[in-house]
Amino acid sequence: VLCRGLLSHGKHDIVDVASKSGVFNTLIAAAKAAGLVEALKGEGPITVFAPTDDAFAKLPEGTIESLLKPENKDKLINILLYHVVSGEVMAETAITLDSAKTLQGSSFSINLDGKTLKIDGASVTQADIKASNGVIHVIDSNLQPHETLLNIVSGLLLEKKNKQQTDQ
Repeated sequence: VLCRGLLSHGKHDIVDVASKSGVFNTLIAAAKAAGLVEALKGEGPITVFAPTDDAFAKLPEGTIESLLKPENKDKLINILLYHVVSGEVMAETAITLDSAKTLQGSSFSINLDGKTLKIDGASVTQADIKASNGVIHVIDSNLQPHETLLNIVSGLLLEKKNKQQTDQ
């Protein structure tokens, strides 16, 4: 389905593995805009629940562009850190948990839906991609701290409404 060439690479860090896959371009761009690339290249270990470019495409129109603006850097950092857990959490461990605390500070839910590992409702489509400083689990949707997503969507709706009133 996904991730051509996305294999475990014990010699490459999480950012290198994600970059080489070709399916995490938006995630890498967001990490750069947030100033988190060096942290993701750090010693670790960390576990990243990585949404693909297709997952980002599911977000409401304008969301990514809005988040990449310098004035939204704190929101972007908040969202990205919600995708990262301290330590190396392999799938066989994750399925025994019901939640995990993220580097953002809050926790997301973990459950098994049949044979599919779900993280806050997002499906893990490829698990246990090893890197030198941790592990990547590919997910099909973005994880959003609930208050952050509501703020972004309401902000976009307000912006759109104001633009419509200005255009009239």
